[in-house]
Amino acid sequence: MTSPLENLAGAGKPLALEPPDANEIAGLLRSGHARLADARNASLSLDSRFDLAYNAAHAFCLAALRRQGYRPRHRYIVFQGLPHTLGLGPEVWRVLAKAHELRNLAEYEGHVDVEERLVTDVIAMCELVAAALK
Repeated sequence: MTSPLENLAGAGKPLALEPPDANEIAGLLRSGHARLADARNASLSLDSRFDLAYNAAHAFCLAALRRQGYRPRHRYIVFQGLPHTLGLGPEVWRVLAKAHELRNLAEYEGHVDVEERLVTDVIAMCELVAAALK
């Protein structure tokens, strides 16, 4: 029986099979922890804290996916894969998917409207992902 991640891998699919690389994963974890620590810094602007928290979450989720031997072809799949990489449910990946949508609006359309609650939620979900990686 194939796993859900295996079903998402292949030509034209959102994942590619690629052996895990311990150095890459360690680098992603270092980056995630550094960005998460900075995202908690209330003296930074809310936009900066959001960017740091989002990128920390992405680094952690990418590390989880890479640890399983997959590389994403799209950024969002790292969040949607959380049930299969770390056993985390929709209460986690939906917050991170929402952050991804907002990140895209900021990056591609220049629309930035970050609320404190979302930043707090992204930081909290990022902490859950980091804890699940241990």
